[in-house]
Amino acid sequence: MATLSTASRLCLRSAAKPVVPAVRVLSTSAVRPGSATASAYSSPFKGEQKGNQIPNFGGYVSKNGENKNKLYSYFMVGALGAVSAAGAKSTVQGGCDWASQYPAMHLVWSIDGTDNGFTEFLINMSASADVLAMAKVEVDLSSIPEGKNVVIKWRGKPVFIRHRTQEEIDAANKVNVSSLRDQENDSDRVKKPEWLVMLGVCTHLGCVPIGEAGDYGGWFCPCHGSHYDISGRIRKGPAPLNLEIPEYDFPEEGKLVVG
Repeated sequence: MATLSTASRLCLRSAAKPVVPAVRVLSTSAVRPGSATASAYSSPFKGEQKGNQIPNFGGYVSKNGENKNKLYSYFMVGALGAVSAAGAKSTVQGGCDWASQYPAMHLVWSIDGTDNGFTEFLINMSASADVLAMAKVEVDLSSIPEGKNVVIKWRGKPVFIRHRTQEEIDAANKVNVSSLRDQENDSDRVKKPEWLVMLGVCTHLGCVPIGEAGDYGGWFCPCHGSHYDISGRIRKGPAPLNLEIPEYDFPEEGKLVVG
């Protein structure tokens, strides 16, 4: 193979060299502010009113006089009050006869000409018949012999009624009150010495004590061993308080009303 000439080799070398890419130059042109191409916002309220001027509300002013407007307002308020009073009265029934006890109040409140009094109860707030029946319990005491207990149910709780003998009354009064855990005289727990009325719920954890039992001849709680005397006062055991006395009364001889 014939050798290449010097000129041929130079041509081959120059052809083999990498081609340097051309640098692209991005030319930008800045738009100066205030030029013709810049956009401007034109307010539709420009020049209409200045901020320090009070607007004119003349178009909203009523054409009627001031007295006529007041009359209309007073009429609407009065009509609304009358309708509200009628609606409130329609939801009311019954009442109690306090007018005879408080004549001055009757003159103020009996504006409708009736004698129903002024303290009436709303229908939806009045107690139902079954609730009223449970509120009070009447007991005939003539059926309870002396020295015996009777247990009745009142508001879902047992009530002990004891017809005490004279010996039991004397024994209850001889107790030294200062030695008791819950110090209370027997006379403070009864309205009539021969009748003891109390809730049959142990003050420890709410068990029902057993009558005519215990170390003191009264009541004994078998759950945790609390002993009560013939007046229902705690004498021994974990119970902290005496047996509770409910509200009761003797409306007539031989009748007891609990509640």
